[in-house]
Amino acid sequence: MSELPPDVPRLSTLVIYLRGELGRAEKALAVAEERAALAARRRPPPDPPAWLIERGIGVGRLPARIHKGDCWDTRSRCAPAPPEQIRALLAQGVAPCIHCRPDTALGVLE
Repeated sequence: MSELPPDVPRLSTLVIYLRGELGRAEKALAVAEERAALAARRRPPPDPPAWLIERGIGVGRLPARIHKGDCWDTRSRCAPAPPEQIRALLAQGVAPCIHCRPDTALGVLE
């Protein structure tokens, strides 16, 4: 059984009321979203990761180069990594970036 009134006048009144409540809720949501967006714009950007692994193109996407986190020569195929992994990859022969020289920064020279 429905808990709604069975007659047209009361149902019409209820629909009008609910539309008004929905409108108020949508306005409150828009204000809250704007407030959250403003807070996000004011928040400082996160610090870059300390070290990045640049992956190659294609199946398997093996490590191609190693970068410091603030290197200007990174691409979209980079992912953050801990220094231990970076040292291991450098020891395995993965090329360090010639611009930011992560191998020098970590004390792992070729």
